[in-house]
Amino acid sequence: MQSLPATMQAIEITEPGAPEVLKILQRPLPHIKEDEVLISVHAAGVNRPDVMQRTGLYPPPPGVTDIPGLEVSGIIVSVGAQVSDWNVGDSVCALVAGGGYAEYVNAPESQCLPIPKGLTYREAASLPETYFTVWSNVFDRAKLAEKETILVHGGSSGIGTTAIQLCRALNRKIFVTAGSDEKCRACEAIGATQAINYRSEDFAERVMALTDNKGVDVILDMVAGEYIHRDLKCLADDGRIVIIAFLGGVKTNLNMTDILKRRLTITGSTLRPRSTKFKSKIAVSLREKVWPLLASRVIEPLIFKSFPLQNAAEAHSLMESSQHIGKIILDIRNQ
Repeated sequence: MQSLPATMQAIEITEPGAPEVLKILQRPLPHIKEDEVLISVHAAGVNRPDVMQRTGLYPPPPGVTDIPGLEVSGIIVSVGAQVSDWNVGDSVCALVAGGGYAEYVNAPESQCLPIPKGLTYREAASLPETYFTVWSNVFDRAKLAEKETILVHGGSSGIGTTAIQLCRALNRKIFVTAGSDEKCRACEAIGATQAINYRSEDFAERVMALTDNKGVDVILDMVAGEYIHRDLKCLADDGRIVIIAFLGGVKTNLNMTDILKRRLTITGSTLRPRSTKFKSKIAVSLREKVWPLLASRVIEPLIFKSFPLQNAAEAHSLMESSQHIGKIILDIRNQ
């Protein structure tokens, strides 16, 4: 077993605030539990929950490190006593509850996945958070079935581009919203059935026109707030809204009449605080049903830009600008 350093470089949130509160410093290496592995991180994904944590709106669950970062790729350098599926030297990507913005991170062995054949560490780091989120909410929670249709808000985001490619590969019709004509065309280029510029069109009216006034069966909503009213207008009978974030606010007033009459469902979830057992089941589904699509390049990771670890503040500024199409990555040993 290779000799490991006592400390590592990591990003710390020095106080809640703007991107500039992200600072690089030295931290002790994480200790691994018996069912965990220690990963030498090559790249880490940047996600909206990281931004929310930085601003004080999404603290880590109890017992989880304050270092941000929910997805990584790299090489396993140490394994716990009960680990049976992985060995030192294995290349993996992993979903973690925190700690990804660092040179080393610990991860439950069951939340690790092999890097699909042909993918770089940078590409692999873009996978776990978005694919775990999309699969668990679209296919497990909302149960999007064959011949059903889905509307995804934020089509050009990491979540959105993942949902587009996955639904296209599994033969589901997908509509998305995005904030510019350029973003709409980019979404359609990777498989969206139709992309709607929410700044110039009423997405509810447009969806109804596109579905012959039937509406969509599922809506994946990361905006919430007042969007929920318009979501209900373009939802089919027995339709389901799944809320995964609340960029538009945490409160709204609803008229329950349509919900009762048309048997509509409004649900939601957040992945980070869920149990390892829950996340492990998603990992099994992804490895069986999605990883072959990545290996065969039916689905391709969409990386917008990468930054060195010490430039995490710039990565967060880009995330908040919403100018990106696809994923933002931190390069740690992958430069």
